[in-house]
Amino acid sequence: MTRIKVGIIGLGEVAQMIHLPILESLPELYEMVAFCDISPKLLAKMGEKYRVQHLYLNAIDMFEQSELDAVFVLNNMEYHTESTIAALNKRIHVFVEKPMCVTQAEVHEIIQARDAANVQVMVGYMRRFAPAYLRVLEEVKSLGPIIYVRVRDIIGQNKFFTSQSNPVYRFNDIPDDAVQDRKERNAKLMREAVGEASGDMYGAYGLLLGLNSHDISAMRELIGMPIAVKAASSWLGGRFKNAIFEYDGFNVTFETGMDQQGRFDAHIEVYGENKSVLIQYDTPYIRQLPTTLHISETIGDSFEESTIRPTYKDAYVYELEYFYEVVTKGLQPKTTPEDYLQDLVIFKMIMEAIKGEIYS
Repeated sequence: MTRIKVGIIGLGEVAQMIHLPILESLPELYEMVAFCDISPKLLAKMGEKYRVQHLYLNAIDMFEQSELDAVFVLNNMEYHTESTIAALNKRIHVFVEKPMCVTQAEVHEIIQARDAANVQVMVGYMRRFAPAYLRVLEEVKSLGPIIYVRVRDIIGQNKFFTSQSNPVYRFNDIPDDAVQDRKERNAKLMREAVGEASGDMYGAYGLLLGLNSHDISAMRELIGMPIAVKAASSWLGGRFKNAIFEYDGFNVTFETGMDQQGRFDAHIEVYGENKSVLIQYDTPYIRQLPTTLHISETIGDSFEESTIRPTYKDAYVYELEYFYEVVTKGLQPKTTPEDYLQDLVIFKMIMEAIKGEIYS
């Protein structure tokens, strides 16, 4: 089995908690050969921990000086497009964590660069690779006409889970000009995506890009694109929001928010007349917690409930095994930039509905 040589851009929380340990656990598939981060101390620490000698403060230098088959783009979203296109220009396959980017224009730039390079870009939507989710895709087909769907993602702060599971290394050595550059990029991209708006509106859009891209992406694959957003609202600085999506013959309620509770409640429930299916996710930062499928069905006089846990192997592992197949076999991933673009379309619909609610 051929191992692929990978570089990692961004060594923060998600890299330390998820990607680096999993890549290390799959030595027959991956060889980590180069790391890149703007924190010199973090770069040195992770290089020592994972025995990676090729360390770079700049992604361009990494691409110029390292032989890579693929790169994992795990840095801040403001730099995803720049990092992804730089890799594509070197004909390097890209795994980019969600959100792939902030604006629709960036999506088209990435697609153009990918097509010119004849390599693949895969967006990191691990929830869509969980075996329980793959099972619910099939179960929905047996419901008959869908009459209602509920999408919920209300969670506590990530640090509640990370502080109790694995240490995350952070150092105060990021240059001031880099901190300022990120702020300026974020402000520019938010204006391009949402228009001139309040900080609360930008906060609402930021949550859509971050936490809710998981929910909307999984909803889309499960039941398709909505016709319209009938209503939406946002409060607490964009930290909480809800929306009603219109589909052909049914509506979907969407509710989301982040509070200080030590729990993670993320699920999608699809209702038919006599049967419903619910996919339940738990925090990805504790990898032993499985994704489960819950089925309720009425048959004659009998009401039956079942809980299906296909495996304790977490969705991230399945996702990275899948990416290996993408790179080595030339497969087109299901989570393409084109697929991600549909999420941005829905986000725009939600934001327009929130604006209408504010201005009405």
